[in-house]
Amino acid sequence: MKAVALTHYLPVSDPDAFIDVELPKPAPRGHDILVAVKAVAVNPVDTKVRSPKSKVEPMPRVLGWDASGVVEAVGSEVTLFRPGDAVYYAGDLTRSGSNQEFHLVDERIAGRKPQSLSHAEAAALPLTTITAYESFFDRLRIDRGGADAGQSILIIGGAGGVGSIGIQLAKRAGLVVIATASRPETIAWVKELGADHVVNHREPLVEQVRALGLKYVDHIAIFNDMRHWAAAVELIRPQGGIVAIDDTHLPMPMGELKTKAASLHWELMFTRSMFATPDMIKQHELLSFVADEIDAGRIRTTLAEVLSPINAANMREAHRLVETGAARGKIVVADFPA
Repeated sequence: MKAVALTHYLPVSDPDAFIDVELPKPAPRGHDILVAVKAVAVNPVDTKVRSPKSKVEPMPRVLGWDASGVVEAVGSEVTLFRPGDAVYYAGDLTRSGSNQEFHLVDERIAGRKPQSLSHAEAAALPLTTITAYESFFDRLRIDRGGADAGQSILIIGGAGGVGSIGIQLAKRAGLVVIATASRPETIAWVKELGADHVVNHREPLVEQVRALGLKYVDHIAIFNDMRHWAAAVELIRPQGGIVAIDDTHLPMPMGELKTKAASLHWELMFTRSMFATPDMIKQHELLSFVADEIDAGRIRTTLAEVLSPINAANMREAHRLVETGAARGKIVVADFPA
């Protein structure tokens, strides 16, 4: 089967950063489903794993996590899917990735693909959707059904992949959404997705949020790096919560957070699969919930650009676009060459 892999960890400008290879087709066992991959998305985690380092892989390593495709075969313990079902998922950081024609994934972290979306549109969603969903509803304990309607949330990094779906999930829960964006096209993007207010993360955030008439916000999601930590701590309401997704070398003073009895939560959507937690199936359930919301027209894909086919050259280009830090929405690579 065809796959895009690496043996050396090189800058994306290097023509050998990815290579086209042929690998044996895997077979499913246990809870695994074998998926014929139709489209994959590239996330910052892909570029971080591929980033230059001296390590050399003895065998070609396949990266990639976001995927959409069709179930080809199932393991003996599979109960959620059968061959022919269309699925979308974000995979497992500890296993071989999705940048291959046939990919094994545990059924408990895969969801039914939204019927109204193409595979490219669906592949744009899983990793960022799981991250935003778990950030809001599992970590910050916001009520998905609207019991917390009217509360405010500041989404720092609103135009990125996680922010783009996060805005929609927060609006669906009835929250007042303040999203950050800095360029005309990203400001328009977050407004189109439903943000009630937009503030510029390249300018002081506290003053901008206060100008909206809000001394504090109920929830804060830091969906980029931690450079805005001090502003987040100042803006969070007493006993409110901040969730963050990116590790950092920057200082994170905790004194004022303690004074406010506010909470800090870390979100990593790979945790459930990495540790095979008893609630792994929650990711299947949340992806299926979002699929229903999409098919009902209440949430839309965050796809921004599609490259085709799935090969080393297009994977390098997708990684380059993500590494610019200026992409809005998601970059997808679709369809293996015949």
